[in-house]
Amino acid sequence: MGAATMRKKAEELVEKAMKGNDASHDASHVWRVRDLAMSLAREEGLSSNSDSMEIVELAALLHDIGDYKYIRDPSEATLVENFLDDEGVEETKKVKILKIINGMGFKDELSGQTLCESLPEFGVVQDADRLDAIGAIGIARCFTFGGSRNRVLHDPEIKPRTELTKEQYMKKEEQTTINHFHEKLLKLKKLMKTEAGKRRAEKRHEFMEEFLKQFHEEWNGRA
Repeated sequence: MGAATMRKKAEELVEKAMKGNDASHDASHVWRVRDLAMSLAREEGLSSNSDSMEIVELAALLHDIGDYKYIRDPSEATLVENFLDDEGVEETKKVKILKIINGMGFKDELSGQTLCESLPEFGVVQDADRLDAIGAIGIARCFTFGGSRNRVLHDPEIKPRTELTKEQYMKKEEQTTINHFHEKLLKLKKLMKTEAGKRRAEKRHEFMEEFLKQFHEEWNGRA
């Protein structure tokens, strides 16, 4: 099967599987991550290898299908593997794509699982996903997700959790949207794996810091 046909089928799967998600984790998020990942891959010198570029694109397209935050049915957990099998993706590529998808979450980094950093494709896909979590779009997504879970914007009495574990991060305990910046988003710049990702993260990180400064001044009636 040609790459263009498989890409179209993957896009169709994304639209079907993510329909009904809030706008923080919808198909538009996936399209942005795919475009960022392909751009980072070119900057990192992967564009001369068509297999690498295909792995990057498919992993980016399929990375949020079966996300634990949105899973509605246990069968959704195997959607990606079933898709790759049905489309006849060769075993070595399939294994790499699944390794990237299964290892790129923030929760996995908290637990010390860095199983696939040796794969050059891993860094660009993970960095692309993390870039979409910071900056102006990251701010918009953070408040969209918080609103979808009825979280308060901010409560000075609820302090950000420090030394967060994987289990704590995944628990749906009472938390504020502003605390999510301190618990996760402001940490992502230092966790970028590629030089291209690190460069792009700088401006997005600064934008978030400026936003939080302004937010707190307005919250406290100083601005």
